[in-house]
Parts: sequence; structure tokens; C-alpha cells
Amino acid sequence: MADPKGFLKVTERELPKRRPVPVRIMDWKEVYEQGDPAQLRRQAGRCMDCGIPFCHQGCPLGNLIPEWNDLMYRGEGRAAIERLHATNNFPEFTGRLCPAPCESACVLGINQPAVTIKQVEVSIIDQAFGNGWVQPQPPGRLTGKTVAVVGSGPAGLAAAQQLTRAGHTVAVFERDDRIGGLLRYGIPDFKMEKKHLEARLAQMTAEGTRFRAGMNIGVDITWDQLRERYDAVVIATGAMVPRDLPVPGRDLPGVHFAMEYLTQSNRHIAGDEVFDQLTAEGKHVVVLGGGDTGADCIGTAHRQGALSVTNLAIGKQPGQERPDHQPWPMHPTVFEVQSAHEEGGRREFLASTVEFLANEAGEVRAIRVAETEYLDGRRVPKAGTEREIPADLVLLALGFTGPETNELDEQLQLAVTDRGNLSRDAAYATAEPGVFVAGDAGRGQSLIVWAIAEGRAAAAAVDRYLEGETSLPSPIAATARAIAV
Repeated sequence: MADPKGFLKVTERELPKRRPVPVRIMDWKEVYEQGDPAQLRRQAGRCMDCGIPFCHQGCPLGNLIPEWNDLMYRGEGRAAIERLHATNNFPEFTGRLCPAPCESACVLGINQPAVTIKQVEVSIIDQAFGNGWVQPQPPGRLTGKTVAVVGSGPAGLAAAQQLTRAGHTVAVFERDDRIGGLLRYGIPDFKMEKKHLEARLAQMTAEGTRFRAGMNIGVDITWDQLRERYDAVVIATGAMVPRDLPVPGRDLPGVHFAMEYLTQSNRHIAGDEVFDQLTAEGKHVVVLGGGDTGADCIGTAHRQGALSVTNLAIGKQPGQERPDHQPWPMHPTVFEVQSAHEEGGRREFLASTVEFLANEAGEVRAIRVAETEYLDGRRVPKAGTEREIPADLVLLALGFTGPETNELDEQLQLAVTDRGNLSRDAAYATAEPGVFVAGDAGRGQSLIVWAIAEGRAAAAAVDRYLEGETSLPSPIAATARAIAV
């Protein structure tokens, strides 16, 4: 146990300070200031080393949280990263991007603010990279088997790293010009600078994983050709079909999906020349959707110099406290203020979009909204409450409906579930021999921690398929979830 009286002596939850808003919106660097080691030690010392650590259950990866909290409290960072890497390939990603369901399940959270698990996690990996403790782990032998991983997001990268370390020859195919999927082009740098992605890709390359960017499987190479060349195929293409909003004026210039906007911004920040880039500079911006993607759009718009930013959500504003129907240790829906929300703009709830309005040039000039009312379980615009909000740029951040399946349907004829996801069994295998599905492509839009967990579990299933047995770990939570689905 870290400090036996830590949770009694330190009752406050402390996090590193965010850089001042006027400063951070002038650049694209991460928003947090350098952490204080003494503060980190105090927070790690609050961990209670519970008899039943519910944080394990809250984390799909089954991270050994009490163990590395104890090690960080004792100043044993090298041992801490070994325990963290035992269950999580990429803590530098989850420590920055995961909403931390482990903290919702923290036993201390019953009557005190939860342990700052996420902050301890990211501090462990940052210290490890800084001290050169993260080294390539190439396999001791090669099996002679080959695996193609299609998609280079967190699920694909996790599966690839595990399979490479098991001795298989792994190639990761990505249709974009750079590796990383949403980690590369969906996440703004102010949430995760791309140097963290590059450092991990360098490690994977040194281990033997091969990366093939700019290859659109199904177009550049058919799925059948891929299956002929490789002993197994892992589909980790994500759930990239955006949810649309079929209201009048939807096709007006100036109304765009959020990922189109964020991708262009990330390309520009990376140094690419983006022709006709969507930008918020000098515009009234309206973001539809109250989730993480919507917040990413808000922060990006502030940094681009928007005149105003309005965020609309169709539902009710969540409460400040855990609701009764989501008791501990469930991950609750509560009102969240992300860094982007601190930077300005206006948030409105119970706002239903009725219509997009055009100016004389035929471009969007405003959005007509109405108050949301609930009728027979449906959310509909309330008559007589319509009003207009100025909008030169509207961004739809309404979530995703599932994976892109056109070429898969035509070339592999994979089954699709009622939810529009690729069908698979409890071992992540499809009906096609040697073809597996991991991450959002099989479970629908979800969390980065679930993507990594599924990538690890799918890798174990692939290894067992190729070798008859496996020594690769498979996260219990991910396996149980696959069986349930």
C-alpha cells in the first residue's frame, strides 16, 4: 500500500494547472502545465489498496492501478512503467484522452474525490519516455506467419504491437498519408501533441512492425488479394460513418461534418498545405453535439480566431452529481467542463435544430433552433419556441453510426449486426476464416481504452488461430464484452 493514511491526510483532489486561456489559445500545445512531483506523490498516496479494487473493473484493460500508484508514491518510476505496460500498450494515449472510467469506479470516490488515476498514469509514461526506459521489444524468434492489420488507430496499433512481439510478421495498412488514424487526424494537438504518437511508432518500427500508409484496402488492393498474401487479417478500421442531420438547408455551403474540419486543421498544424481549408477565422461558429468531438471543434475554433462559438446539445444538461440511476461504480453522465469550454463561447442544452438558413449568396447564415421537448420518449422541437442563431460555419459533431462497409460487403461479404457493426464471435473472428475484427468496427463508437483492450484481445485470438495456443494476455473485460455483444 502507498501511504496507509494517505486518503485520510490528503482529502483534496489535485491536478496540474492548465495554462492560462489567453496564452494557450495562441498555440496548439497541450493545455496542462508541467506537473509537480510532490503533488503527484500526494495523489498517488491517496490510493487505498482496496481489498477489491473496483478500479480494475472500471478499466477495460484491467490496469494494475493500486500497484503503480504505490510504486509512484515510493518514487520507483521504472518499476511503475513495467506494471503499466503489462496491461496497456499506449498509456501516453489513454492518460491524455481516456475519460477515466477507472476513476468513476474508485472506492475512495464513494465519499471523497477519486484518486487522480489518469494523471498518475500519464506521469508514469512521460517520465519513462523522458528517461529512456521505453525501449523496443523485438521478438526472440519469428513464427513465419504473416498478419495484415487494416487501420492504424489505437485498436489496430495495439493488435499490431502484440502480434509483432509474438513473432509474427505484421504489416499495418492505413489509407491516410500518415499512420495514426484518429490519433493523427481526429485529435487536436492541444489534447495530445503528435510527438507522443511518433515516439510510439518509432518503437514499433524498431520492433519489426511494418507500416503501409496511403493504401486503401478494397481500392488499391482488394480484400481477397490481402487475404491471399497474409495468413490472417485484422480489420480495425473504426466507426467512421458520421451521423447526419437531415433538416432543411443541410446541403448549404458552410455546413460540414466535424471530422472534415478537424482533419484539415490537423493537417495544417502538421505543416501540410490544405487548399480551401475550412477555418473558423472571423466567423460565427455553431457546433452541434455536446461530446468530446464537439469540444475538440470548440477548442480548434477558438485557436483559429472565431468571432463567436456556440455549442448546442439536443438533450438536457447533465447534473453536477452522480445520478441515482448510475450508482457507484458505474461511469456516470455528469456535466463536464473540458479545457475547450473554459476558453469561451456559449453552451446551450435542450436545443433542437429545425433548419439551416441561407444568405443571398446561397451559403449558411444562421441556424433556426427550437426548445426540445420530450414526447413519448422522443425529442422533438417545441412549437412556438423557434429562434435564429447567426452561423457562418456549422459543424456536425453528432457521433458515428458505424464502420464503412461498401468494399467489405462487395468483396468479403461480411455480416453486419443490427447496429451496423461488423459481425464477429467471442474470439473476434468473422465468418471468413482468418479474418478478425477489433475496436469500433466491431463494437461501434466507443472509448480509446476499449479500442486498445480489443486490439490486445484480438491479437491473442489471432495468435491462437495461427499457432494453436497463445501466451499473449487478453483483457478479461474486453473478452466478456465481445461475448455479450
